[in-house]
Amino acid sequence: MVSSAGRSAIATALSLAIAGAGAGLAWAHGLWLAMAGAVLAIAWLTLRSLLATGRPAMAAPPTASEADRQALVHGALLDASPTPLLLVDGGGARVLNRAARRLFDTDDRILPPPPPLFDREATHLRHAGRSWRADRVELGARSVVALVDIESEERTAEARAGAEMIQVLGHELLNGLVPIVSLAECGLAAIEAKGDERHLLPEILTTLARHAEGLQRFAETYRSLARLPPPVKQPVRLNELIEDLARLFASRWPDAVLTIAIPVPRTGMVDRDQLAQAIWALLQNAVEAADADRAAVTVSVSGQDGLVAIDVTDNGRGIPPDQATAIFRPFATTKTHGTGIGLSLARRIAQAHGGSLDLLALTPATFRLRVPGA
Repeated sequence: MVSSAGRSAIATALSLAIAGAGAGLAWAHGLWLAMAGAVLAIAWLTLRSLLATGRPAMAAPPTASEADRQALVHGALLDASPTPLLLVDGGGARVLNRAARRLFDTDDRILPPPPPLFDREATHLRHAGRSWRADRVELGARSVVALVDIESEERTAEARAGAEMIQVLGHELLNGLVPIVSLAECGLAAIEAKGDERHLLPEILTTLARHAEGLQRFAETYRSLARLPPPVKQPVRLNELIEDLARLFASRWPDAVLTIAIPVPRTGMVDRDQLAQAIWALLQNAVEAADADRAAVTVSVSGQDGLVAIDVTDNGRGIPPDQATAIFRPFATTKTHGTGIGLSLARRIAQAHGGSLDLLALTPATFRLRVPGA
């Protein structure tokens, strides 16, 4: 039997695991208020644990009823969590809350347990026809694993991206239409005017045409982003694909240095054209952000949990922390002539393949594109 103190310690550790997973999800989705709440919860649980372990030896221990009550409260909170929680101990795994019991259809031990649960380096697993991310908290020889539904995360991200897209679209259209309307009114006024004002009409019409063309380019760019077709996946040798892009890179930017590191040839189950478009967007973003005097870009490929990881790094100044979450938003750009869709399109392509595109490091700026391996 586990003592009351042991139950309280396990409950506190599990609460910390949930709060940590919540903070990670909130940070990934830009939910800063939720992240602050999760961080406060972690701080409170940590302080509470320290105070409990730091009590003087002469202090009277809590009564059995108080310890049982605390264990019941913590147990109820854990059981109500929507995230499946598992306790992995040696060669076995147990469910810890209602969500885990429903997922594995058991009240105690998981039979048979998914092998990745016992690999402390594994971060993903497949179960019940879905992909899960395994967030792990080590407790000595045991570990608590929180399973996060990747598909649910992707749906949430897609909904947020769609809302951001609509917001950006409305903003850009209004910004483009306001000067057009104003110039049209000035043109009408110049036509109706008598005297010297009519000579302004050609200049007004030229400016009006330039604004209309800019709005048309924006609409065409938006359409290319919104109408991305589903990928047609087939085995593709990634080293050959990247070598083809390297030749294009050399002809497009002859003064830049491109280094390719593929220790072992890799094959991905991907749409070749779409993946080439995504990697090219990363290369273009990297060379434009690199040191103007000696631009250098590195592409490296590795295998990871059944996925192929493609890292693209440049030697520029890096990405400011306050722009780390905004760089993937459609039409968000700090470049004078940039469209702001390269990284957004590359991420959409990666997600359509069941992979991801993340900013791995701010300095030097490193992007990691993950796609399924063949």
